[in-house]
Amino acid sequence: MKIPVTTQTAEIEVKRSRFIAIAEKIEDTDMIKDIITRTRAAHPQANHVVHAAVVGTQGTQYSMSDDHEPKNTAGRPVLEILKGSGITNILVMVIRYFGGTLLGTGGLVKAYGDAAKAVLDTLETEELIEKSTITIKIGYDLYEQVRNMLAEYHGENQEDFATEVTIVCTLPSIHAASAIQRITDLSAGRAVVDQS
Repeated sequence: MKIPVTTQTAEIEVKRSRFIAIAEKIEDTDMIKDIITRTRAAHPQANHVVHAAVVGTQGTQYSMSDDHEPKNTAGRPVLEILKGSGITNILVMVIRYFGGTLLGTGGLVKAYGDAAKAVLDTLETEELIEKSTITIKIGYDLYEQVRNMLAEYHGENQEDFATEVTIVCTLPSIHAASAIQRITDLSAGRAVVDQS
């Protein structure tokens, strides 16, 4: 499975109706309501804000809404595109500005599906990798060596410099045990390391 790296937007027009698709990374379905509320506020003249989401390490949790479009003509086609994409932890919203021409149920299904495809075509993704966070407390003398070693594991660091250096590193879980062992060896057991 893949996950989004950034938020992406794409727009298509069908018979003067504008369809603006926004793909955004989410961690769980609890985030959806706030994001949609924020999106509605940013598009107060829009007729509909349809959404579909796929969440979970296996991409097996779903959410969707037609937002007052005819049943299964909006959220369902977007969800089907998402389910076939191999992307998880993603919310796709399609904002519709009505252009005055009715599209019919088939036209709506095609337009919403095409909008979802358009945004996914340009969305940057990365492989879903389980990550762990380790907190390391070390002396200044070991900082450069530990930082360089964590870079080998593609760790993402937050650092705090006080009487000692605290590094909070998020890295792929498969590397956590090895990183902890190397830090322990490097510091001759002086480093304090916690994993969460």
